[in-house]
Amino acid sequence: MSTTTEKRPAPTGPGRPGGPMAGMGKPVEKALNFTVSAKRLFARMRPDAMGIYAVIALSIISVGLTVIGPKILGTATNIIFDGLVGKQLPAGFTKAQAVQQIRESGNGTFADLVSGLAVVPGTGIDFTALGWVLLLVLGLFIASSVFSLIQGFMLTRIVQRTVFSLRSDVETKLNRLPLKYFDGRTRGEVLSRVTNDIDNVSQSLQQTMSQLLTSAFTVLGVLIMMFIISPLLAIIGLVTIPLSALITAIIGKRSQKLFVAQWKSTGELNGQIEESFTGHSLVKVFGRQLESEATFKTKNDELYAASFGAQFVSGIIMPALMFIGNINYVLIAVIGGLRVASGSMSIGDVQAFIQYSRQFTQPLSQLASMANVLQSGVASAERVFELLDEPELSPEQTTLASKRPTHGRVEFADVDFSYNPETPLIEGLSLVATPGQTVAIVGPTGAGKTTLVNLIMRFYEIDAGRITLDGIDTQSMSRHELRSKIGMVLQDTWLFGGTIRENIAYGNLDATEEDIQAAAKATFVDRFVHSLPDGYDTVLDDEGTNVSAGEKQLLTIARAFLANPSLLILDEATSSVDTRTEVMVQRAMAALRSDRTSFVIAHRLSTIRDADLILVMDAGKIVEQGTHTELLAAGGAYFALYNSQFSDPEVEVS
Repeated sequence: MSTTTEKRPAPTGPGRPGGPMAGMGKPVEKALNFTVSAKRLFARMRPDAMGIYAVIALSIISVGLTVIGPKILGTATNIIFDGLVGKQLPAGFTKAQAVQQIRESGNGTFADLVSGLAVVPGTGIDFTALGWVLLLVLGLFIASSVFSLIQGFMLTRIVQRTVFSLRSDVETKLNRLPLKYFDGRTRGEVLSRVTNDIDNVSQSLQQTMSQLLTSAFTVLGVLIMMFIISPLLAIIGLVTIPLSALITAIIGKRSQKLFVAQWKSTGELNGQIEESFTGHSLVKVFGRQLESEATFKTKNDELYAASFGAQFVSGIIMPALMFIGNINYVLIAVIGGLRVASGSMSIGDVQAFIQYSRQFTQPLSQLASMANVLQSGVASAERVFELLDEPELSPEQTTLASKRPTHGRVEFADVDFSYNPETPLIEGLSLVATPGQTVAIVGPTGAGKTTLVNLIMRFYEIDAGRITLDGIDTQSMSRHELRSKIGMVLQDTWLFGGTIRENIAYGNLDATEEDIQAAAKATFVDRFVHSLPDGYDTVLDDEGTNVSAGEKQLLTIARAFLANPSLLILDEATSSVDTRTEVMVQRAMAALRSDRTSFVIAHRLSTIRDADLILVMDAGKIVEQGTHTELLAAGGAYFALYNSQFSDPEVEVS
């Protein structure tokens, strides 16, 4: 006997009080820590460090070749302009004589202009020199494009390998998370982190990495060329940097929080949609379409507001920087024109500088526009990192137990457990199930029956005491080793998209065709399979809607039968089938329980009359134990439960 006290666990979610949607609508607990999350994201690229260095080198070469282009094109402009001006000057004069003559004629401004040109009076455009310059520029641009293409290919491989590694880590993490993590969250929210958020990280890295490198090196290269051409005009151009940075910082800080809200709302909306479509039939039955639509509309409106705000606010950066760039362009054009007129600069240098000023402001604008994409990606990355940082199952321990044959003796010794440390659930629970024995666990809803099973399977870890299998503490065994000795048939059947043969073989992937058919015959699956058009090759959808509820239950029993476990757990395995099917399921389970220790949770007491030991749980305690006959004779809690099922209900008419 044991004394236990139990209250329902605090976590909410599928199968937990409060329902799967109970956790929605909460505010963001903390703002996105952009710097920390960004560093952590980029740190995942360290295995490809050599590739990244190569990408950086290729970016420098590609940008360098592109940046030199305007300066050389300025030379071409000078050749054309010098030829046009030189053609207008009298032949036979030197440049100095021509300038002196122009100045003496009273046209000093034109004289200053000509003095700054490399003209030969009476000579037109040198098309040979012009052709070589243009060919050189063409070659530079082609070479730059080739290096840029190689850089893009290498960067794509690096990014996709990084995202591949991230997905693998998330998949591994999901297998290490305790059951309570999934109990407290909607499936849609978890799926959103695994799919939407990782995809967004991938797209953000792919879009921003190349652009960030190219833009940063372009700004640096253009800045060097601007100072080489004209330090005065370069200083004027530099005025845009602090102003652009200030605008980007102000707007970016605002959009940062909105992106966090956007991806949070996306996860919540996915959770609501997943619930609505999974439970579509129930929504129809209870006439809750309007409520479901209203909930969807609320979540959709929240996502719209967050997405619109994030995109609009971050989108202001680009036009704001373009406006600053246009003002800068006007200043450079005016001052540059005056310097050409004074002869202190060539028109080709002014043309090149104007191109550089555009190239200077454009990458700054691109960096700003990439900021919102990067912020969105880092916001998604933080959500993924939150999942990766969740507490895992306790470390595994291994013993030599796997080398010993399993007989199926299970013992609870003074076990304490609670879902919430502040709310005691099970205290001092002790019981023994001997090999080959069938132990039935009965009691009202919420008495702790399923919790008992969860502790045997180590879905949750006990707080105190011991649970042993054949005298070996289950906590000293690896979870895989423990669960490989246990077969489980649940009330909620689970079939995956695949053939009937594949669904049965899931219990033992090494099983032969003869083993599969033997398990199917022993559990009465073979009877209905032959009535299907494709027999064992009949393809089931992931919800198993093309077979009946009873047939799905028989398939899950056949799967457990094929696994040939030493310990069997049946959790309300016949609660959702009709009487005729229940008889077949009972026969199948009788075959499955043969020579195995079995724990059977049942509400229908007629299904456990032949159990070797019946444990009656009530209000978190094992209040009675014995055989069916002994408990009826005792006239206690089991007697009351049994009579409540098999006597006519009393109806009060008011």
